[in-house]
Amino acid sequence: MNLKQVLDPETVSLDLAGSTKQAVIEELIDLLIRAGKLSDREAALKAVLEREAKMSTAIQNGVAIPHAKTDSVNELVTAVGLKPNGMDFQSLDGKPSKIFILTLSPQTRLGPHIQFLSAISQSLDEPTVRHALLHARTPQEIVDLLTA
Repeated sequence: MNLKQVLDPETVSLDLAGSTKQAVIEELIDLLIRAGKLSDREAALKAVLEREAKMSTAIQNGVAIPHAKTDSVNELVTAVGLKPNGMDFQSLDGKPSKIFILTLSPQTRLGPHIQFLSAISQSLDEPTVRHALLHARTPQEIVDLLTA
């Protein structure tokens, strides 16, 4: 999976305002709406929240990767948000989440969804990358760090 094809500075927020899981997810979905990458906000929000209700997508090391499959997208889309002070996203390690990568993909296409989750997880596995992301100054810098 070529992350350069799915990461876009237009769908990056350096300072998420939300203080709840739903608020953060809504902010990320709204980035996709404003960029014209998502057709149905409510269907996307419902899909992500339903997935989140099954099991938190906050993994560890301050990273959360909320994701879902929905027919409100024609191809895999993603939004990235940072919350440098962190927030409780019910992570596996019990620590606050600071880096949020939301991805949505069509119901009918499994391959790209799995490939993206694998590629982004590998990228975020590096402590130096996570540290650099939290100190990035521009959306393009975020994209460059994740696609290096």
